[in-house]
Amino acid sequence: MKRALSSMFMAGSLVLAGALPGLAHAQSATAVPDAKAGEQLFANGDMSRGVLACVTCHGAGGNSTIPANPNLAAMPHEYIAKQLQDFVAQGDKKAVRNGPGGAPSIMATIAPSLTPQDIQNVALYLSQQKLDWNAAGTAKHEKTLDRGQQIWRAGIADRQVPACAACHSANGAGLPGEFPRLAGQHPEYIMEQLKLFRSGDRANAIMGDIVNRMTDPDLAAVADYAAGLR
Repeated sequence: MKRALSSMFMAGSLVLAGALPGLAHAQSATAVPDAKAGEQLFANGDMSRGVLACVTCHGAGGNSTIPANPNLAAMPHEYIAKQLQDFVAQGDKKAVRNGPGGAPSIMATIAPSLTPQDIQNVALYLSQQKLDWNAAGTAKHEKTLDRGQQIWRAGIADRQVPACAACHSANGAGLPGEFPRLAGQHPEYIMEQLKLFRSGDRANAIMGDIVNRMTDPDLAAVADYAAGLR
C-alpha cells in the first residue's frame, strides 16, 4: 500500500510539474489579475464574445444550487484557472475535459472565448468568495456513509486504491493549487466527474488509474461521503 501511494505521489508530482510551465506562461502573458473585472464577467458575461454570465449556472459568488454544476466559491485561484484552460482544445488535440462519450462539454462553447486575462480575473474573483455551507452539497445516503468513509480514510487495500484523504485532505478541503476541495461539492457532480475520469473523457492519469479499480457503488459511496465533509 505504501509503495502504491508513493507511486501515486511521484506520478502526481510529474503531472503537476509538467503542467506548471504552461500555466506560468499563460499567467506571464497577462496583467495582474483583477477581481473586480472577474466579478463583472462572472455576473454579466459578455454576449458580444458569446460569454454567458457564469452566475447563470454556478450561482451567486460561485455557490451553485444546481447539483450538476460545481460549487466554485473559495476554490484556489490556480486550480480554477487550470480547469478553464482544460476545456479548450489545443490545435488537433482534444480538450483535457470533455463530456460523456467525448462530446464537447457546455464549457467548451464558453472557455475558448475567454482571454488569458479573463481567466485570471474570474479565477481570482471566485477564490475570494465564501462558500455558503448552508446551501452547499452534502451527503444524502446514510446507508453508504460507512463505506464512503472507509474509502476516503483508508482506500481499498486489496485493489490498491489509495485513501482519498491523502490528496484531498481528511476534511475534504483539498490542497490549494493542486487538488480541489470536495467538501460541500454536490455529490451528483462528484460522481459524474469520477465517471469521466474512468472513461478518459476527462483526462487525468492519476484519477483515471484509481477509479478504474473501483466499482460504481464504491464511487457513489465516496462521492456522497465527500460532499458531506466539513
